[in-house]
Amino acid sequence: MTNELIQHKLAVLPDQPGCYLMKDRQGTVIYVGKAKVLKNRVRSYFTGSHDAKTQRLVNEIEDFEYIVTSSDIEALILELNLIKKYDPKYNIMLKDDKSYPYLKITGERHPKLITTRQVKKDKGKYFGPYPNAHAASETKKLLDRLYPLRKCHTMPDRACLYYHMGQCLAPCIKPVEQETYREMIDGITRFLNGGFREVKQELVEKMSEAAENLEFERAKEYRDQISHIETVMEKQKMTMNDFTNRDVFAYAVDKGWMCVQVFFVRQGKLIERDVSLFPLYRDPQEEFLTFLGQFYEKPNNVKPNEILLPEGEDAELIKDWLGIRVLVPQRGKKKDLVALAKKNAEIAIKEKFQLLERQEERTVGACQELGEAMNIETPLRIEAFDNSHIQGADAVSAMITFVDGKPSKKDYRKYKTRNASKPDDYAAMREVIRRRYTRVLKDGLPLPDLIVIDGGKGQMESAREILEDELGLSIPIAGLAKDTKHQTSQLLYGDPVEVVPLKRTSEAFYLLQRIQDEVHRFVITFHRQLRGKNSIVSVLDELEGVGPKRRQQLLKHFGSVKRIREADVAQLKEAGMPEKLAVSIHRHFAQETLSTE
Repeated sequence: MTNELIQHKLAVLPDQPGCYLMKDRQGTVIYVGKAKVLKNRVRSYFTGSHDAKTQRLVNEIEDFEYIVTSSDIEALILELNLIKKYDPKYNIMLKDDKSYPYLKITGERHPKLITTRQVKKDKGKYFGPYPNAHAASETKKLLDRLYPLRKCHTMPDRACLYYHMGQCLAPCIKPVEQETYREMIDGITRFLNGGFREVKQELVEKMSEAAENLEFERAKEYRDQISHIETVMEKQKMTMNDFTNRDVFAYAVDKGWMCVQVFFVRQGKLIERDVSLFPLYRDPQEEFLTFLGQFYEKPNNVKPNEILLPEGEDAELIKDWLGIRVLVPQRGKKKDLVALAKKNAEIAIKEKFQLLERQEERTVGACQELGEAMNIETPLRIEAFDNSHIQGADAVSAMITFVDGKPSKKDYRKYKTRNASKPDDYAAMREVIRRRYTRVLKDGLPLPDLIVIDGGKGQMESAREILEDELGLSIPIAGLAKDTKHQTSQLLYGDPVEVVPLKRTSEAFYLLQRIQDEVHRFVITFHRQLRGKNSIVSVLDELEGVGPKRRQQLLKHFGSVKRIREADVAQLKEAGMPEKLAVSIHRHFAQETLSTE
């Protein structure tokens, strides 16, 4: 149900273009959108029916803001900047690290031809992308045979093997004119932009001339170069004959999801594709425009000479915005390419839909199911706590966070219990809960929707005592009990505490198992690390006359306690120990060895 604040804001929305920011009950921006008419777009979220995914977004909205712009392009640019700033969880975010290899001619005094996956704004010239590292490497090998640019990273003081093979001009030992480099760079550029057929013809003529002059070795070299061109450059079927670099976009929409397919056409060849699948919360054309903006903001996605778009897209707007040629083809091969991209998008969205539904069911769906079973609001942010110690020694605690049913590792925290008496789990829980949520309140961090304690009624009561009585917070607290096999057995909740009925085959139960296993893994790992450190310190603590500085000095010199144990007096003196102390340390470890034999 729409709250009163939102109703008032909806009534005064302007009918102008701009961006809107949806916020949850903690004031966190959870979605950013753009609209040609703010009044119509924002109101649409709070009227009519939506699919389950969009309804989940709407259910979280407690407030919104908007920013009016003077044009659609301004709104698009602002939207992209706001998404970068707030990183809203419901927005499209192209965070994959997939990148393609490029060939690059460096902008140095003596240029090199290299392969790279990073495209930077420097003086270099980039060609690609190539479908894989092998294709880029083979093309580079071919060009190395044809154009003898230098190969070394740093200039040596003598000619290398590449010079003697005819693949380097050896600028390290003799001057090379800039005009020579310009001719080679022009040749490489022409070659990679589709002129390899001309180069091949030139080599054929040179091979014939060499054969006529009885220079059979040189003729054989030309023949091998021609063979390499045919192998590397002509093995793919041509899709276009104009050698224009272009990106082809199309998308498909189904059941509240969108799949965008991008075809990379380079030198007239379709070399690779990129597939992005994400939830849809608004008009597909607006969502696609946002996708396009984010796509070309990625450093490895270089703008081509031309972009092909499906029917219905505003080519002029995108052309003005990106500053390159944009077409919506009506016939011919270009239209066929767009149709092929759309067909692939439709196939991809169908193939992946079952997997996406299953993932949604296991994460956010499991949170919804858990909230219904406990009769609380859907716990989209869950923080879980566990303690660990061995007979009271090295007592530690840890907290993990699950957001939307998935681990949020940047929000994990470790605690060494300071004030609690070491064997007291309840006191340790009180201390950690106090420290965590005092910091949350002080720093204005998001509060969880549910706190899960790995333990029973005693630990739950300890946590509630701090939260409610001391900090004045009202957050649901649940406990997880284990069976005799140390497996998740029961969910405890309520006042008085009762067992929440959950089927062991339900997604909510599987979510709790993942939470309990993860917090246990995290706290045990921390405990082992601490124990390992303390065991090293305790061994060196026993050495009379060795303080903190000398302990550090010994460890830095020898690298381990084992090597300190094995060191003789002379080696200990080399580590900076005075002779008397070196003798004392050596004697200590020698007696220790005898006592254990």
